[in-house]
Amino acid sequence: MFIQSSSKSEPFIFMKFIKKKGDGSWEKLSTREGKTIKVGLEEVVMILEVLKKKMKSWSTVHSFREDKTPISVSWEGDNKIWFNIGDYPKMLSFAQIEIIKLLLVHLLEEKIEFATISDMSKSQVAVENSAPKKQEAPGLTVVEEISSESNLQKIEGVITGNTDKALLLKLNSGAENWFPKSTIKSDYSLDKDTAQTFLIDSWIIEKNKINIEG
Repeated sequence: MFIQSSSKSEPFIFMKFIKKKGDGSWEKLSTREGKTIKVGLEEVVMILEVLKKKMKSWSTVHSFREDKTPISVSWEGDNKIWFNIGDYPKMLSFAQIEIIKLLLVHLLEEKIEFATISDMSKSQVAVENSAPKKQEAPGLTVVEEISSESNLQKIEGVITGNTDKALLLKLNSGAENWFPKSTIKSDYSLDKDTAQTFLIDSWIIEKNKINIEG
């Protein structure tokens, strides 16, 4: 996981993710492998809310042309956080969480000072109402554009299976489906005999064509 700011005057940062390939070698950003997302200032604020434990989790969806990338940040226990960027998951330890938290606070403060100054007057600071300018840093390939999609759906069901990362839910329709815990935004009991209501990211339901109606 890499965090990069191309300029203090740009109202966004880049987050980049790579993983090992089948042959054991790592993907290379220089050959346009891996995943790169552009994160706006409002999204940086929401990520910090999770890192500071003011929220248990946060998620959104980035869209680029016909492709959509689900993004979520969520706590697992008291000392670990999962960043899930499409199929690029990254778990952060306590020390890594503290480092990234300090880094994002610094970048946010810097960009609020320099990236929100009106071109009309450098002596006046104004938050831009328009969308961030579509600018790219030299040598970077921006594969995502920011979208405001972050919908949730209610699902009635009973927990019939549980792993560290997912729950198996039996829905009112009688079907059983696995749901990543990072996509479940409501509190729940692990009691397998209790019918519950779950708030789940819409993208996982749509992606797997899950019938939630009983």
